[in-house]
Amino acid sequence: MKNLDVKRTHKLLNQIMEFELAGVVRYTHYSLMITGPNRIPIVQFMKAQASESLLHAQQVGELLTGLEGHPSLRIASIEESHQHNVETILHESLAHEEKALDLYKALLDTVKDSSVYLEEFARTQIGQEELHGIELRKMLRDIGAPSKKRAH
Repeated sequence: MKNLDVKRTHKLLNQIMEFELAGVVRYTHYSLMITGPNRIPIVQFMKAQASESLLHAQQVGELLTGLEGHPSLRIASIEESHQHNVETILHESLAHEEKALDLYKALLDTVKDSSVYLEEFARTQIGQEELHGIELRKMLRDIGAPSKKRAH
């Protein structure tokens, strides 16, 4: 891995891991707070997001330790709006996914031309986060809420 900025890569991987672990807490919380006639499929979606966030945190932690880094014991800050209607939860979820997308893009920029494996990992994660954004925008559209489209 020639020219890899190991220190910056360690820092970003730790930030991503902390953020993904915060996603586990966020999506678990949301799955518990959803009410209404569409509760069951939305709860299933949120639980799946929590499980995926845990998997991503574990994958990132494996990369970090493989690069001789030390995984953080922290999780990223989670803001609580105390608004638990479906529309608000979906908007907050979309904002979370967009922040994750930014972190993986920063990782890609950092590892580009230094490690094919790390580049491909970052690209795969970017693709998954973009797909989550698409799904959340579609869910928001179905309830008639503007999705606050973001240019990528």
